Amino acid sequence: MPFVENLHTDTHPLSPRFRSLRMVQTPRTGRNLARWGAGLGLLVLLAGFMPWTQNIRSQGKLTTLRPQDRPQTVPSTIAGRIQAWRVREGQLVKKGDTLVEITEIKEKYFDPELLQRTREQLEAKIAALRENEAKTAALSGQQTALRQGLQISLSKARNKVAQAKLKVRSDSAQVLAQRADFAIATRQQEAQENLYRQGLKSLTELEQRRLKYQESRAKLQDVENKLSIARQELANARLELSSLQAEYTDKISKSESDRRSATAYQYDSEGQIAKLRNELANLSIRAGYYFVRAPQDGYVVRALKEGQGEIVKEGEAIVTLMPATPQLAAELYVQPMDIPLLRVGRHVRLQFDGWPALVFSGWPGTSFGTFGGHVAVIDNIDSQGQYRILVVPDSTQEPWPKPLRVGSGVYGWALLDDVPIWYELWRQLNGFPPNFVGEPDAGKSGADKKAKGKSAEAGEE
Repeated sequence: MPFVENLHTDTHPLSPRFRSLRMVQTPRTGRNLARWGAGLGLLVLLAGFMPWTQNIRSQGKLTTLRPQDRPQTVPSTIAGRIQAWRVREGQLVKKGDTLVEITEIKEKYFDPELLQRTREQLEAKIAALRENEAKTAALSGQQTALRQGLQISLSKARNKVAQAKLKVRSDSAQVLAQRADFAIATRQQEAQENLYRQGLKSLTELEQRRLKYQESRAKLQDVENKLSIARQELANARLELSSLQAEYTDKISKSESDRRSATAYQYDSEGQIAKLRNELANLSIRAGYYFVRAPQDGYVVRALKEGQGEIVKEGEAIVTLMPATPQLAAELYVQPMDIPLLRVGRHVRLQFDGWPALVFSGWPGTSFGTFGGHVAVIDNIDSQGQYRILVVPDSTQEPWPKPLRVGSGVYGWALLDDVPIWYELWRQLNGFPPNFVGEPDAGKSGADKKAKGKSAEAGEE
């Protein structure tokens, strides 16, 4: 039989004649497809053992690391009217350059000579203070003179009292002596009277004795009068001594009152002088605010007030200024489940809007158009359910493009551990975070390992 001799249907000479036989045979295309499928499966299986760099994807925008490098509005410190613009939008200005000139709108400051007039008021008040100080010194001298005069007057009054006392003593002694003399004259007269009545003395002798008696009595009266006058003088001296203290106390108190009034006026003048100096300083500083100046080098981005003659309020923004040389940083937002895996210094690859890039997130070494950076700041609080991180350029890698502008979009990949592709697929299917079985610092990315190896070699050397 022909089929027994040729069992293989493909080589049998009569096979093409049997249509049913052709229909049950395996097509050649199917066999080729099976071979390709087996090859691709083997290739995928082998690729599953290739290394893959775990990463945390995020997006954000460009900002600056330092707050002073971010776009800022330049306000007007005082209220005024725009007199003239000194810049145009897009112009590069230096720190201290005049941006806008404004004039006053408050009637209190309309006087163009206000600063000079305030200075004259201050000088006049200082001159008045000097004269008041001289008056205070004169009153102090007057008080010193009054106190010295009081001491001298008191000494004179005490001496006068002492003299009056001595005179009283002298007159008292004279009175005693004259009383003794008067007593003798009285006894002699009485004896003379008796002798005259007995006829032993003549009338002439009796009259002589009576005359002596009267003279002694008159002398006694005179010395008693002198004693009374001396006592009155002593009393007057004592009264004068007492009145001197009250008189000079009144004069000194009046002088002290005048001195204290002058001192109070002096303190009041010093307060007014301080107030005038403060006002003069404020006016001098305010005069410098008529020119709104650039706080730092930068570009005038936008004028928030247009034209001339427009009124601006105190603290109202006039222009927006962008610093000339900002220190750029990428502001990225990371999910809370990934934030424990990040740390300051972690390497990040970035893609900027406007720069063509071919990105393989798991193979950062084969990516094209991305730029290196490292984490500089990690926020401690969330922002709308995500945490913000700031990424700055890595000085050891390619520099960031110079035309980058603050606010442009950026995409980032924080590089973590190197794992097999099958492990990463399994993790993604299960929804596990990267490094979910280890500590955040337990695994190192490829870039971290290279940096660690270089530092170890440098230490050995």
